[in-house]
Amino acid sequence: MRGFKSFLLRGNLVDLAIGFVIGAAFTALIQALVKGLITPLLAALAGQPNFSALYFTLNHSRFLYGSVVNALLSFVLVAAVLYFLVVLPFESLLARLRPASVAPTKTCPECLSAIPLEARRCAYCTSTQASPA
Repeated sequence: MRGFKSFLLRGNLVDLAIGFVIGAAFTALIQALVKGLITPLLAALAGQPNFSALYFTLNHSRFLYGSVVNALLSFVLVAAVLYFLVVLPFESLLARLRPASVAPTKTCPECLSAIPLEARRCAYCTSTQASPA
């Protein structure tokens, strides 16, 4: 039971559960946005009062393409919101936190320390270095 308890209380598992719950709530929010605002707006532009009720009939079968359009809009909105509100800010934060690029180095033949390529003298053992070619 101790191993099972440590598995359940692992930080990654808790983070995953929180992400899953937040994702479900986020999906419900986006679906409400599509159903309540965007679909009626597009339906008004298309001339239909209820966009999700659009269908066509073929051989006495009803094809509800409005529901497919709603699902497609929901998917595109979720992807756009995730990209613009999560991915881009996270990438810019990582770029700010990333350390500045390190100057290229060479190894001092005397003490084997890493020193800048342009160095004429080793900062660690003070031996003279060959000038760069």
